[in-house]
Amino acid sequence: MRRRPIVRIVLAAAVAAGAALTAVAASPAVVGAAKAPEPLYISMGDSYSVGYQNPTLGNTTGFTGYVAKKEHLQLENFGCGGATTTSLFTQIGCSAGSSAATDAVPYPTTDQVDAVVSYLGQAANFGKVSLVTVSIGGNDVTSCVGAADTVACVEAAQTTIASNVTTLVADLRTALDANGDTAAHIVGITYPDVILGEDIAPVGAPHPVLAAQSVFAFDLLINPTLSTAYTSQTGGAFVNVTSAPYGKAKHGDDTGSFNLTTGAFTGKLTNLAGFGKVPVPVAEVCTITWYCDPTTFRDIHANTKGYTFIGKLIVAKLASL
Repeated sequence: MRRRPIVRIVLAAAVAAGAALTAVAASPAVVGAAKAPEPLYISMGDSYSVGYQNPTLGNTTGFTGYVAKKEHLQLENFGCGGATTTSLFTQIGCSAGSSAATDAVPYPTTDQVDAVVSYLGQAANFGKVSLVTVSIGGNDVTSCVGAADTVACVEAAQTTIASNVTTLVADLRTALDANGDTAAHIVGITYPDVILGEDIAPVGAPHPVLAAQSVFAFDLLINPTLSTAYTSQTGGAFVNVTSAPYGKAKHGDDTGSFNLTTGAFTGKLTNLAGFGKVPVPVAEVCTITWYCDPTTFRDIHANTKGYTFIGKLIVAKLASL
């Protein structure tokens, strides 16, 4: 007999709670406040990953800001300027002056890979990561520009790049899957072939043979190596920035051909302010990077146009996955 009043109380409470929920559901202000947070987007890698341009501009939103906005993602940046495929696993923190993103997630006591893996494993981030982009490998071959045999130098670096990036992608995939982010994509990018700017060299003598060798290095060595590594795991993808067409180009740095022995170019020319008629692929890299700017000559970084271009390529890749 004593249970009946309790039942009535429970029923009354349930009715009251239902009424309260109805009132809450009817309130536009509360509905707006309950909007789900945006999925997480992790950026990692070198100076390209943090949108670095030059000492005057420093870090900008880069391609990551574009991707985050278009894909409606919350960006968390772990990138560090100067990073190589080896330093990702060995360098503790991101040293001063290395163009770390101003909004980067700090990791003063660990390396970049462990910092990202640790972040992915946090309970608060469980199942919330949608995308990881990686920009790495360029600094592994930067010294090859001044090597006696550029192509041989790049060839020698490929073994290390292939091993490190394959391990990186595997570690990321394992961490994502363990954290409930099995649908998250890992997208790796390559770079504009800025060395094509050596064909016209706004400061000093041109080096057309070096420009020609860079096409060979990117198209037959660097990019195939990166593509294989990034696609080695489920959800992995590769964006070939080098060969993507921009402006009048139809096939990126493959528009026309360069003679490896003489550096002579066969193909379409186009006007480039201050230089007259130049090969279309040379005009492309001079338009989307700082490499050909007389005030910042040999600055390998993309400019705002270039980072936006890369961002669009990533968004297009995600739409195809």
